[in-house]
Amino acid sequence: MSLRERKKQATREALRTAALRLALERGPENVRVDDIAEAAGVSPRTYNNYFSSREEAIVAGVTAGRLFAADRPVVDAVVAHYTEPAPEAFMLLMRSPALRACYADTVTAIEGPLVAAIVARAPDVDPLAAEALAAAVGAAARVAIRHWLRAATEPLPGIVVPAGSLPDLLRAALAPLRPALDALFSPDGAAAPPARRAAAPGP
Repeated sequence: MSLRERKKQATREALRTAALRLALERGPENVRVDDIAEAAGVSPRTYNNYFSSREEAIVAGVTAGRLFAADRPVVDAVVAHYTEPAPEAFMLLMRSPALRACYADTVTAIEGPLVAAIVARAPDVDPLAAEALAAAVGAAARVAIRHWLRAATEPLPGIVVPAGSLPDLLRAALAPLRPALDALFSPDGAAAPPARRAAAPGP
């Protein structure tokens, strides 16, 4: 990365770290944007260049450092990606409807890294197919996490989903996609990826 990009990354890291720390110390409802900016050593105006709300910064702190890696079965990598935060960080989500909503809206952030992983592993794959598969993974994870958050905080009659079952929910939601994912990322290359689309014939 360039020096400018490294500085931007460092600023984002400082903001999300400060946001999570303050939320854990005070409770998310008692944290202001100005507090986060001051703790990170930047101005509120700079803060607004990175996050649009305190919830967004706190959720970024909850999900910080979890880079998607596809050097193992993809479903396992996706489950690990979404279930690594410390228990105290997830407890913030349990206590705050605003944070839960923000978290559910950001889980599809895995799509970009997954597209990159697909293209890196199978450079001949159709870009449209790579994006579609990544979008399907993001959508499945979003459904699983929304179900988990709702069931853990607003239990529905006849539905028992303990908080610790998030990995199982993710695996169940991703099950229909497992054959395509496993074939695409098969270490021995047993299954060929979808070929690139041929250029459309001219008139």
